[in-house]
Amino acid sequence: MRVKCVICEAINELPDDSPQSKKLRNRPIHTYMCDPCHERIEKKTLARLATGQFVFYKSSRRIEDEF
Repeated sequence: MRVKCVICEAINELPDDSPQSKKLRNRPIHTYMCDPCHERIEKKTLARLATGQFVFYKSSRRIEDEF
């Protein structure tokens, strides 16, 4: 399955039988992000969280307690 990163628009190949491919085919709201973009966003988010100025809004109370 050919996929395109939503940030850098790089085109990659995913195996047709992988869980991520199935998720992208069956739920069109899900988008693909390549590994370098995902790592870059993760690194920047963790740096913002470490400053103490960033408010991380969570969806439910139970998840907040686990986080």
